[in-house]
Amino acid sequence: MKFERKDDVAVLHFDDGKANAVGHTLLDSLHEGLDQAAAEAKAVVVTGRDGVFSAGFDLKEIQKGPEAAAALVGKGAKTFLRLFSHSQPVVMACTGHAIAAGAFLLLTGDNRIGAAGEFKLGLNETAIGMSFPVFGIQLATARLDPRHLTRAVVQSELYDPDGAVAAGYLDRVLPPEQVLDAAIAQAAALAELPGAAYAKNKLDVRAPYLAAIEASLD
Repeated sequence: MKFERKDDVAVLHFDDGKANAVGHTLLDSLHEGLDQAAAEAKAVVVTGRDGVFSAGFDLKEIQKGPEAAAALVGKGAKTFLRLFSHSQPVVMACTGHAIAAGAFLLLTGDNRIGAAGEFKLGLNETAIGMSFPVFGIQLATARLDPRHLTRAVVQSELYDPDGAVAAGYLDRVLPPEQVLDAAIAQAAALAELPGAAYAKNKLDVRAPYLAAIEASLD
């Protein structure tokens, strides 16, 4: 991860040169970035590499066996919970494909700006024979348009960027070269809101979903 400050905005850049898989390194880096943002900034932007936001959990880790898979997914649950409850505004700059855990990462953001292009966004768990962890169901229920829940969650429909806006994965779509600057501008505007009120109202609105995720961790 590369940490960068743009005035009051902390920008967390993720680029592993591949698919930005959600593995232990990425999850640890997210925690470190949020710690630094809380200390040094007023809002957060999370962004990926050109063409790929994140393609999901690290399959090499998942394929090590049930214990390794459970450990990674459990760590992911705690990280996504932290993002979803982070007191500062969180804006996702979706630079391309966002699949499975990559889509969950999007759903934790307060605002999500996506790149136009031949990209796919969505949850493919059913298509690959997997059931959803509690945090996945809660994030999907909280953020996706109810009219799309069956298609998106049960039927593994993947969306292009414009379709992802309709479904609720994204809030708007821009040319790729404009995405990061727009996300930083959005975060800077949100940083001007009273921080304590923003944090409390965010937690109050998300309270039922956060409680369900926290209970699943116990």
